[in-house]
Amino acid sequence: MTKLLEQFDFSGKVVVITGGSRGLGHAMSLGFASAGAKVAVASRKLDSCEATVKEIRALGSDASPHAMHVGKWSDCDRLFEEVYARWGRADVLINNAGLSPLAPSLLETNEELFDKVIGVNLKGPFRLSALFGSRMAAGDGGAIINVSSTASIRPGADTAPYSASKAGLNALTIALAQEYGPKVRVNCIIPGPFHTDISKGWSRTEEFTRRARANFPLQRAGEPDEIVGAAIYFASPAASFTTGTTLVIDGGSSSPFVKTPHE
Repeated sequence: MTKLLEQFDFSGKVVVITGGSRGLGHAMSLGFASAGAKVAVASRKLDSCEATVKEIRALGSDASPHAMHVGKWSDCDRLFEEVYARWGRADVLINNAGLSPLAPSLLETNEELFDKVIGVNLKGPFRLSALFGSRMAAGDGGAIINVSSTASIRPGADTAPYSASKAGLNALTIALAQEYGPKVRVNCIIPGPFHTDISKGWSRTEEFTRRARANFPLQRAGEPDEIVGAAIYFASPAASFTTGTTLVIDGGSSSPFVKTPHE
């Protein structure tokens, strides 16, 4: 039997993380690097990727920066080619990049915004998972982790395209698990409210703090580091019999017993 801590040692493994230079993706990039993994950090801005690579190297691991737009099919293909050209393998793919603009109304949601949200949140993960998943399945296997949102299970009118795209990602998780098993495991993390540089416009407000204390069992938003353990678990041999599943990490905020703001 493998010793417990050895299951979380990623030395010699390559982890690909989209949206890996900011927010939850940044925390996961540093978390996997701390566990010994080499990390392919992908996001739209190369300088942000390079800054994260520098942080990873300071931890004693190595990484590569990749500028790409997840919503563009050709960029997904290029990322796949770059990763295998640089590292020769990929053991874990984390589809973390996301786009969550609020729409003024359903009628006022234009085609460009709708297509952009679906492209980043669903089309990109579909293409990347097909590329990396098929290669993993033909080789030594691996793990794919999708990062969804509690908006996929508790949608609101102002997040309709976003909620629909993330609900699609939940469904895609199950289909991918069927397609690439038994050598590739595919699971999904469903985060709730987290404090990140992206969410600071609302997560640090007095209104959110008041509502969280009144309605959430843990009475607060999460910190980025609090997502890392779930990602490490899903990617590790400790989850060897876990695939096609979702894990909600939201401080209890999406519990059916928790009041939503309009209730």
